[in-house]
Amino acid sequence: MSDESLEGRPSEEGASPEPPVPSPEAPAEADARERLQAALEAKGREAAEHYDRYLRALADFENYRRRVQREREEWTRLAQERLLRDLLPVLDNFDRALQVDPDPGQLQGFVAGIELIRRELLKVLERIGVIPFSPVGEPFDPQRHEAVMRVETTEVPSQTVVEEIERGYLLGDRVLRPARVKVAVHPEESASGPGGPGP
Repeated sequence: MSDESLEGRPSEEGASPEPPVPSPEAPAEADARERLQAALEAKGREAAEHYDRYLRALADFENYRRRVQREREEWTRLAQERLLRDLLPVLDNFDRALQVDPDPGQLQGFVAGIELIRRELLKVLERIGVIPFSPVGEPFDPQRHEAVMRVETTEVPSQTVVEEIERGYLLGDRVLRPARVKVAVHPEESASGPGGPGP
């Protein structure tokens, strides 16, 4: 008896395998796979686009940073140039004043010339916002004053500036250089030694 007669089908040895029967879900899976593949490719293109934009923005920012740095250096140079141009005539006037050999009778005129140059220099400084301040009579302020000496006295309150040694200057509302001053201390504070109060 042959294998065919057993169940009415050919034997498995010589027969070709049956083609797989497509399941009803196979076309839907293939369609979903294609949609996912297309979405993945679209997202890949979008990511590449974003990365390209990021690189361009990074390059733009670096160019902006360099331009701002160049402009800042140029502004500083121009400000220095303007200040120096304003100061050169003052220097010229000092040179002219020093070339004069003043006669003792002309000394008063020489001093007046130096005072004129000083006023000219103060005007230049004032134009750029530098103004002198005199702290005599003010309470000592370590932000604006530098105490170089202490003077024992009871005529003014303790910690009061009694004399200006070197003038202080403000640039706008900031201290450009503190005033160097003598500060009043009462004798009893002075006797307490270096550990006592005071500048």
